[in-house]
Amino acid sequence: MPLANAPRPNRVVICVNPGAGARGSRHKVDRLVQRLSSERYLVEVATDLGAASDLAEKWHTTGALRALVAAGGDGTVAELVNRTQIGLPITTLPLGTENLLARNFAISADPDDLCRTVMHGRLVRLDAGRASGRVFVIMIGCGFDAEVVRRLHGRRQGHISRWSYARPIVQAIRNYQYPELRLYWADANGTGAGESLCASWAFLFNLPVYGGGLRIAPHAIPDDGLLDLCAFRHGTFVHGLRYLGHVIRGSHHRLADCTTARLARVRIESHQEVPFQLDGDPGGFLPLDVEVLAGRLCLLIPAVGERDAKANQPAVRAEE
Repeated sequence: MPLANAPRPNRVVICVNPGAGARGSRHKVDRLVQRLSSERYLVEVATDLGAASDLAEKWHTTGALRALVAAGGDGTVAELVNRTQIGLPITTLPLGTENLLARNFAISADPDDLCRTVMHGRLVRLDAGRASGRVFVIMIGCGFDAEVVRRLHGRRQGHISRWSYARPIVQAIRNYQYPELRLYWADANGTGAGESLCASWAFLFNLPVYGGGLRIAPHAIPDDGLLDLCAFRHGTFVHGLRYLGHVIRGSHHRLADCTTARLARVRIESHQEVPFQLDGDPGGFLPLDVEVLAGRLCLLIPAVGERDAKANQPAVRAEE
């Protein structure tokens, strides 16, 4: 933890993911370094996740760290959260394909805007989740979408664009068999006899965002100490199209074969090999034990006025 008598934090560590963002995005990193340096911040840049995490931990321990900046996509943020201690302040220069965390909190990809966030932004404590030992920030998907992610990363070469998903989606449509998933959970307080559910699609959300702008769990709250479950029963591509249509219209929660719940922990199993994805990256295969980690993430976001001007998102509690 930072020392009580430490000076005002003036150190910034920027972790650059070379594989995230289109060609030429490095100039945004250079511009951010220039702007922060002009404001008398001491900036260190690293392309190695371990080196960046170690530097950030070093300065955080002395109370000198203002922020660890993840210059990349949501996967870069998640990787840094996994490598750093609770309470270490993180923000992002969004250079990935979707940048769901940045979108939810109106964190700009403009270096000048992000410099202002580093200088004047708010630190907020948010929940995260842990899936079989690995921390995630945004969401988990089990089933078809995870199969798409698995196929995409299995043949990944360089930067991922939205078009990169086309071939894996077609392959999954042709080959994925929609194995049955079994979910087990207690009530939101972690007590009670517990419930179980059979499904073919299952999602757990910490934030109310998903790729393509889909709002599968639009009421997820990132600091309520719970994860939002959304599961669909039937497993065929035709049912998938039906579910997608309802998600787009915002009516899926009224379907008899859609289950939603708020819970603190859940176990997901299958008798067959089923992949899962964490924050858009491959996570492995079921079974999976998931739990919420209340207040795990310390995120630096734009100041209230600037943020509210750019996005209409639920408020979160600022760190004391």
